[in-house]
Amino acid sequence: MPTEDQVRSALAQVKYPGFSRDIVSFGLIKGIRVEGKDVQVDISLATKDANVPRQIHEESMRAIKALPGVGDVRLNFDIKEPAGPQQNVAALQSSIPGVKHVIAVASGKGGVGKSTVSVNLAVALSRIGLKVGLCDCDLYGPSIAHMFGTNERPYADDEQRIIPIRKHGLQLMSMGFLLDDDSPVIVRGPMATKYTQQFLRQCAWEDLDVLVLDLPPGTGDIQLTISQQVALTGAVIVTTPQEVALIDARKAVSMFRKVNIPILGLVENMSHFVCPNDGNVYHIFGKGGGEREAKKLGVPVLGQIPLEIQVRESGDEGRPVALEDPKTHPSSGVFQEVARQVQAIIARK
Repeated sequence: MPTEDQVRSALAQVKYPGFSRDIVSFGLIKGIRVEGKDVQVDISLATKDANVPRQIHEESMRAIKALPGVGDVRLNFDIKEPAGPQQNVAALQSSIPGVKHVIAVASGKGGVGKSTVSVNLAVALSRIGLKVGLCDCDLYGPSIAHMFGTNERPYADDEQRIIPIRKHGLQLMSMGFLLDDDSPVIVRGPMATKYTQQFLRQCAWEDLDVLVLDLPPGTGDIQLTISQQVALTGAVIVTTPQEVALIDARKAVSMFRKVNIPILGLVENMSHFVCPNDGNVYHIFGKGGGEREAKKLGVPVLGQIPLEIQVRESGDEGRPVALEDPKTHPSSGVFQEVARQVQAIIARK
């Protein structure tokens, strides 16, 4: 008998008419129910073109019925008026003006160093010759401003676009640029996603090869909205070696895969500690967890970042460690290798 995951995977092969992306990644699938051999799927569309639901219906039926053991198939369509002229659901899934590739850096839980990886990956990508931007999508705990050592305030141009802050050769945007250090962000989920969309689409990103998104921890509203409405090139998952972190990393991977976002690879942060006195290596959070998990998930390990005092000091001082010489700062060399792997992967997309 078919399973819900099998049905979703089959529907992920159905392209939205006129687009290269599929109806799952566009967020059109609102529900899948499997009862024995019978399958029901709820599909929501915003279009005035009658050919769109007709084509999706035909191709979806064909894809589901190709699964072994499928009985009756029922597709329930909810067709709405588009929000504006020439607009449909697929149009909401779009690239960001001025940006070639968008990479999300995510984790299933907090405390694994996701922002540290985001900052240093962005810097390392810049150092190998790419034009890079970094958007801090963690509204409740923004840290990019502090880690880049700037308290500048962004301003708007004549077209009411937000001009990103520039530091160390990168274009930056964060809620931290708009608030004092002790000012909390007190907004509910819908407003949080609205602010995030403004940062992404109303920011005047200038001719970027890569925009790195530092997502909040977990798999909540902001992460899901970005996954469904931004044409992401892929996601980088950050974890530490211990099982309690890997459990949540799996959840992040599962979320991205359900909306058909490629996983570029896994970064194991705080992988090990090299004692400066005797050179011995200590695996404080366990050994090999990231490698084992990456193998299970079928994704590469992009890098294993050591636990170094220099990484923490660099972040606190507002000068990311990836700016430093790899000969004196080993973590800088690891981040540069991660950046080279990411560059090679996105070059093939």
